[in-house]
Amino acid sequence: GIVYLHMQGACAGCPSSTATLKHGIENMLKHYISEVTEVRAID
Repeated sequence: GIVYLHMQGACAGCPSSTATLKHGIENMLKHYISEVTEVRAID
């Protein structure tokens, strides 16, 4: 399924947070939890 993630702290306003979300967090979650299909940021 889809994981919804709320970025906090320095990541909240950082322009690189989207890259971190997609290339870091999403890949890690997909590796360990096969049911994860996508990670989306929420405000």
